Amino acid sequence: MVYVAFLRGINVSGQKKIKMADLRDLFEKSGFWDVRTYIQSGNVVFESDVRDTEKIGDRISGAIEEHYDFRVPIIVKKKSEIDQIIAQNPFVRDEDIQANKIYFVLLKTIPSPAALKDLSTMHFDNEQLLATPTCVYLRCALGAGKAKCTNNLIERKLGVVATSRNHRTMVKLLELAKA
Repeated sequence: MVYVAFLRGINVSGQKKIKMADLRDLFEKSGFWDVRTYIQSGNVVFESDVRDTEKIGDRISGAIEEHYDFRVPIIVKKKSEIDQIIAQNPFVRDEDIQANKIYFVLLKTIPSPAALKDLSTMHFDNEQLLATPTCVYLRCALGAGKAKCTNNLIERKLGVVATSRNHRTMVKLLELAKA
């Protein structure tokens, strides 16, 4: 089965540095194959016979901690889940996609319905959001750098681990997963 792993917070501002070649090697030594990375932010497409994404994430996280001596939150999604997440994106204006204004905040676990409802009622100037049980879709009119609805805020409000990727990255990862 083909999976995509999203590592949160590596290679950001010189923190938790992992070279992609080393990350691919670590995945292969952890029993995964056909490992491919995309950009430096911790996106890995790979194959495995393991069917439990939680177990896969724990295996990767443990290998990183053992090798690098730091923990990294990891979200693992099946290729079919990535396909579904992209297909359900409500923000599809080509101008927004081309201007890099569309973001996907991937959730590791399903938050409570009350937390999703609370987040959904929040308003941010120049931003729109749609919160679902697996992903928070964001349209940031001024770009992510000026957004008030950040990954950290979403994690805090929903009480789950999350990591964000832009539309271009999500589409590219799906292409790699289908290759």
